[in-house]
Amino acid sequence: MVVVRERAGRPGPLLVVMCVGMFLVLLDVTVVNVALPAIADGLAGGRERLQWVVDGYAVAIASLLLGAGSVGDRIGHRRVVLLGLALFGLASAGAAAAPDAAVLVAARVVQGIGAALLLPGSLALIADAYPDRGAQARALGIWAGVSSLALPAGPLLGGLLVGAGGWRLVFLINLPVVAGALVAVPLVAARGVRRPGRSPDLAGMALAAATLAGLVYAVIEAGHRGFGPATVVAAVVALCAGAGFLVRQRLAAAPMLPLGLLARPAFTGPNLAALLMNLTFNGVLYALTLYLQGVLGWSAPVAGLSLLPLFLPLALLAPLAGRCAGRFGPRPVLVAGAAIAAAGVAALAVLARVGPAGGYPAVLPALLGMGVGAGLFTAPVVSAAVRAVPAERAGLASGVNNTARQTGTALGVAIFGARLAGASGPAGFTHRLGELGLLGGALWLAALVIVAMTTGSGPAEGAARR
Repeated sequence: MVVVRERAGRPGPLLVVMCVGMFLVLLDVTVVNVALPAIADGLAGGRERLQWVVDGYAVAIASLLLGAGSVGDRIGHRRVVLLGLALFGLASAGAAAAPDAAVLVAARVVQGIGAALLLPGSLALIADAYPDRGAQARALGIWAGVSSLALPAGPLLGGLLVGAGGWRLVFLINLPVVAGALVAVPLVAARGVRRPGRSPDLAGMALAAATLAGLVYAVIEAGHRGFGPATVVAAVVALCAGAGFLVRQRLAAAPMLPLGLLARPAFTGPNLAALLMNLTFNGVLYALTLYLQGVLGWSAPVAGLSLLPLFLPLALLAPLAGRCAGRFGPRPVLVAGAAIAAAGVAALAVLARVGPAGGYPAVLPALLGMGVGAGLFTAPVVSAAVRAVPAERAGLASGVNNTARQTGTALGVAIFGARLAGASGPAGFTHRLGELGLLGGALWLAALVIVAMTTGSGPAEGAARR
């Protein structure tokens, strides 16, 4: 395989630009949530379309993330990052100007495509700029730390923007950041590493997108209209595309997802647990956003502030959890995180008894429990997945874990939104939210069992690397 390296970049400024770019991409995962009611009012989109404003972004990222890395290998990661930024910026402008919900959803899908190109491309550029393993680890740690700040910043910034000038500002704010990054990347990034011998698996990417989109559509359609023809067709499409994806991965010379990895419980377990984590976390976040504004009648800025007990522990505990997992192994940290999150989410069940009168005090334990639990869970679950494979496949393992989490996000919004569809008034909505708390608690307990059975309990368990 021919590897072509061109001029060196500027590592320090490059790291800053990549951190800013990924902060923006991850900000758009959560910044939209508090804007959803305002979007529904402005575009008359209804809850079904609201789900696709979130899921269109998540489905695109989850479907294309693994394949996007091979595109960068083929044409150079700097070019892919520039392409991702351009798509993200154009789609942000389209979302801000959207005249109806359909155009907004389409713009969010294109945003997701740009984000899928940015994530592996930015990682590759940083890794290439810091060839020393120690410096590389520190740079990637800074990148991950800055990126994690997007989660607590999202609801707060989104609420402030909606309160200041409406939901379109949530997308317009991206434009000057993207413009600056487009100017900066050619100045600070090397032309990159190209591996002309490896072609992206375009068929695999298309089949993955069809599988996830069909599955999410079937779940949403079933929640809103029952198991009619559209639901059945979507489910069949997802099933056939999924089978085709597995066949393609078995036959492809350079598969997106080597199926041999899935036979390793130490690899499959953490990724399944990561999927369940994001499914529950983002499903609950979507539901609580609607509860705070639609049932309690709070403004977008107040709703954004009220979500900080969920996001601040997540951002603050993630570095500590990573260090603890490095010292004691991922299993005890993961089990503790899953147990705390399960108890927190299950506390929402009180809403089924007290109804809308429970107010914010009834949901605060869930916010804190899920924030602390996810804060303990997020870094170790990535570590567990990465250390289950040989060192040279760490990038692939990280990509699979990111894909699993984005898939969980898409499914969580679809499942939780489908259950809330058609709820009769504030009392009916609150009762169903309480039921979903029990579902979320059960899913976290399932994640607990999975990580207890499949992850290592000590720092020397990375046998797959030796």
